[in-house]
Amino acid sequence: MNESLQKTVKGIDTTMVVKKFLVRGFNVSPEAAKMVVSFSDPDLLIAEVCKISKNKFIICEEDVLMALKNLEKAPKKREVTKEDKKEEKIEGVKILKDVNNSFVQGTIEDFVAYFNSRLEKIGRIFRGRVQSVKIKDLGRIRGENVSVIGMVNNVFDRKESVVIELEDQTGTINCIASGKCAEVARELLGDEVIAVTGTLKGSSMIVDRIVFPDCPTNGERKLIDFGVVFISDTHFGSKGFLEDSWKHFIEWLNCESENAELNKIAEKVKYLIVAGDIVDGVGVYPDQEKELAIIDVYEQYEVAAMHLDDIRKDITVIISPGNHDAVRQAEPQPCLPKEFSNLLPSNVKNLGNPAFVELEGLRVLIYHGRSLDDLVTKIPRLSYEYPHKAMEELLKRRHLCPLYGGRSPIAPSKEDLLVIDELPDVLHSGHVHTYGTGFYRGVFLVNSSTWQAQTEFQKKINLNPMPCNVAVYFGDKVYRINFGGG
Repeated sequence: MNESLQKTVKGIDTTMVVKKFLVRGFNVSPEAAKMVVSFSDPDLLIAEVCKISKNKFIICEEDVLMALKNLEKAPKKREVTKEDKKEEKIEGVKILKDVNNSFVQGTIEDFVAYFNSRLEKIGRIFRGRVQSVKIKDLGRIRGENVSVIGMVNNVFDRKESVVIELEDQTGTINCIASGKCAEVARELLGDEVIAVTGTLKGSSMIVDRIVFPDCPTNGERKLIDFGVVFISDTHFGSKGFLEDSWKHFIEWLNCESENAELNKIAEKVKYLIVAGDIVDGVGVYPDQEKELAIIDVYEQYEVAAMHLDDIRKDITVIISPGNHDAVRQAEPQPCLPKEFSNLLPSNVKNLGNPAFVELEGLRVLIYHGRSLDDLVTKIPRLSYEYPHKAMEELLKRRHLCPLYGGRSPIAPSKEDLLVIDELPDVLHSGHVHTYGTGFYRGVFLVNSSTWQAQTEFQKKINLNPMPCNVAVYFGDKVYRINFGGG
């Protein structure tokens, strides 16, 4: 690289300017780079230069001069100070649940406390709906219908019937389900908390009904007067990152689309939520390095920060990590460490996985969605093609990762932070790289696609992504916008 580009002009590193142009697909001459860093707002100037230079490869001084003239002609906007922005964020975004203080030692006591917490928290959801007794007291009730609440230890299929081994803090019992109850029992994952109603026969229970904690049937869609955009799985740093489609997305988000109707939607957007896998990471799956454009994870987050910096600053961006990000693999996952989060623009809020936030009255539960792999594998009627249908099962079970020991590692903290004890208005996930939205008992479900083309690893496991699809929630409606990825 030219030595002059390593220098700092007026306290701004020109190397950063070069990188900002590179991630947008442009090279820049040394003279043009100096002009950019000498401007009062380099990011604004870079955005304008790229806007008017779509068919160019190298940015020169003339391009910068033309961009400067355009900015001089543009109507002046009120400058938003850091204090203004700070107040706006505090007023607009309320964190309802934070998993960042979750510490785990992994002792036997931690495991016992974890499962007791799950049983107790979901048991509270049943109260008022199911009049239950403890398993140890069942022997005193003969010939009557009775209900118990417990955790599924195991499920045995005996062709004509299914045996559910149910456990609470006082004991275990085998519950024998047949007919329609057997069909429900065959979809039990294990480790979820359910209620079973039936009659005692010997030391077993004959099941009449299986009840999930579920959501109330009278839930209503939330009506909002602002727009929220849902995306996930950007995978910055991957060779498969779909940069052209991402540029079209940013143009739209910044109200610069050639489609006037789409711009009207973009004008309403106040929040962008990214549900994990911000970067592609390193060493996540076999031979991943062959598919990386950037092999250093710090540099991947640098590029992520540059791309997020292109978003207009009156939009609050909320990010949550996934299994490709530089945090622990076990859920719940803390937010990105400071060495990476310090790279992010000031309008980006860095949260853990899961995260529960309230946006001006709209309650959004963000969960990357790794447990969807378990659901699709265990329940034959589910598929990656309709990911929101799998998300319904999380709400039915009131748990983000019901199966312990599956594809999603869980950290056994003393409190089970993956229980959905408070219902959201929106459940937002990603991970599976497909797109699906729907409403379940008033809760908006969205699985928000990806910005990565199909990888060789995905080909081997027969995963067909639906990239570059964006969901926008405004009013009580959902808008799907495809930015050309397929």
